Amino acid sequence: MRVIAGDARGRKLSAPRGLATRPTLARVRESMFSRLSVRLDFDRLRVLDLFAGTGALGIEALSRGAAHVTLVDSSRAAITVLRRNLDALGFAGRARVLRSDVMRALEALASEGERFDLVLLDPPYRKGWGDIVLTRLMELHLLSGGAWVATEVSRLEAAPAAPPGLERVSLATLGDHQIALYRRQSGEAAL
Repeated sequence: MRVIAGDARGRKLSAPRGLATRPTLARVRESMFSRLSVRLDFDRLRVLDLFAGTGALGIEALSRGAAHVTLVDSSRAAITVLRRNLDALGFAGRARVLRSDVMRALEALASEGERFDLVLLDPPYRKGWGDIVLTRLMELHLLSGGAWVATEVSRLEAAPAAPPGLERVSLATLGDHQIALYRRQSGEAAL
């Protein structure tokens, strides 16, 4: 695995051994970020990477200029590799790593008053996490005004429905994967 674009372009990323962590494929990351980069400027973005695994999505955002990324995963092995990847690329100072269940992390981030401009979501396939997380992001007011959410899901499952306040902007299928992009509706006042 390598970083696709930006300051760390071409640099290698490590992944934990075994099948517990499913790193996002390069072509899926490339498609996701290509779709995002025509819609937003990564400079100064505050990003949340949920089910972060190796950190590939969050690191891609940092490489493209994001100001800060919060990465969340519950796996000790994934967190160890994720921290190693951030350190190796010199991004540790612009990242916060949380080893936590995603729902607990969202509650904690909301209680701290955090707001994010972009949320990257790559949950375990066919578990229904997308719908749950999108709803909680809105309920907990974790999205800044005009924020974007990008999620990867299996082609064999329905893309998450957009909860009130979010609009699905695009849905693309790439082989066995789907990429869905959502945007916080402009009528929703930022808190």
